[in-house]
Parts: sequence; structure tokens; C-alpha cells
Amino acid sequence: MTNGNGAPQEGAPPQLNVLAQYTKDLSFENPNAPSSLQQQQQQPAINIQINVQANNVAENEFEVTLHIDGKAESAGKVLFSFDLAYAGVFRIVNVPQENLHPLVMIECPRLLFPFAREIIATSVRDGGFPPLMLDPVDFVGLYRQNIDRQAAAQAKPS
Repeated sequence: MTNGNGAPQEGAPPQLNVLAQYTKDLSFENPNAPSSLQQQQQQPAINIQINVQANNVAENEFEVTLHIDGKAESAGKVLFSFDLAYAGVFRIVNVPQENLHPLVMIECPRLLFPFAREIIATSVRDGGFPPLMLDPVDFVGLYRQNIDRQAAAQAKPS
């Protein structure tokens, strides 16, 4: 609950509720099939990029989108690539304003990640490869990295 001006109500516990989770966009490509499905001489190089985006969609409600892009290459050829945008709508109440941004950008994607990981593993498996099990993500480190990058960009003279 808030006191009418958006500030947390005294004594009310913080709340984070998941209102919805969904796949916004999913693409899987196996451009060199069927030759890419043959036994490879060496382990493929796998490159993964993860980004988080958030939008305020209503009072106390945020849509958080976890973007995960990946590509596996071997001997200069793409074995497979994928692009997933997995999102959730979260209701957050009784959280001080200074804690809201880190909560949205760290905890919300942390809740979404296991579901996105399963979608990617299933897509890669259905594409003819062993399932790709992404390692857990340090969303605190990712958050700090993005804050540092933004601070450096603002400090840079034009």
C-alpha cells in the first residue's frame, strides 16, 4: 500500500508479485543443417549475450524483458543461433524509491531466468543438438556493469 503520493506505507511489508510471464519473441536458426548436425571435430564456440529491459506499464507494475541471444560456431560455420525475449509483468509495492530500480533490474530477471533457460535448452534440443544449459547469471554483476557503463558514458565529454 502507498500513502497516496506513491511513498510506501509505514510498516507495510514490501511485495513483489509476478502477474504474467510470456515469450515475446523467439527465433532459432540452424542455417547449415543437415551438415551442422554431424559429429564435430571440436567443441563449438558459444557466444551468449544477455540484456535486461524494463518499462513501467501501470502504477506499481513493470514489464521486465530478458533478452538472450546466442550463437554456436565451429570451423567458421554457424551451427545454430537463437534470440529470445522472455518477459514478465511484476507488481511491486511498499518498496522505497531508491530500492526500486535495483529490484526491477536484478530480482525480476532472476525470477524469469530459469524459464528462459528452459526455453533455450528445449529449442536447441529440438533443433537437433544437445540441450544448451546456460550457466546461472550474476544479475547483480550485470546491473553494476551497466551502471558503470552509463556513468562512464555520461562522464565522457561530447
